[in-house]
Amino acid sequence: MIRSFLTSIAILICFAMFESAILSNIQILPAVPDFLLICVLCFSFYNGRLFGTANGFISGIILDFITAAPLGMHSLVRTIIGYFSGFFNKTLNLNGIFIPAMLGFVATIVKAFLIFVIAIFFPVSINHYKFFSFTFLFEIIENTIFTPIVFKFLGLFQKTLVIDTEKVS
Repeated sequence: MIRSFLTSIAILICFAMFESAILSNIQILPAVPDFLLICVLCFSFYNGRLFGTANGFISGIILDFITAAPLGMHSLVRTIIGYFSGFFNKTLNLNGIFIPAMLGFVATIVKAFLIFVIAIFFPVSINHYKFFSFTFLFEIIENTIFTPIVFKFLGLFQKTLVIDTEKVS
């Protein structure tokens, strides 16, 4: 279990560095795909609510330190998403293209909605999504396209990422 958790943290750190160092500096992209959100989805679908919650919190903390958002905002949003996506642990077939793409689509909309709700309580300090903007549309399209690709990539690490429940109990 610890090896799976440490592997997932290493993957999250690598994707965070890729997003912040490379993708955010490409001027032609109006929005950056949220690879950390996609990884949290994948980890919670592989291992359940507890693992998804922990990875959501870790990915949120990483984003809180990288971005100028208030400390804890991304952690809260990604913890909630990791927890609720963990309900579907090992019930969905993640090997295809359509189901992972739909999961990325829905998770992006849920993330934007949660940030919007938090921004109601803190209107000055949180920059929320404008739901009918080109930037938000572009992020939805990017996350929908990249979710099956990232799920396939993380499938290469499935032996170390998936917790064997027979050994734990």
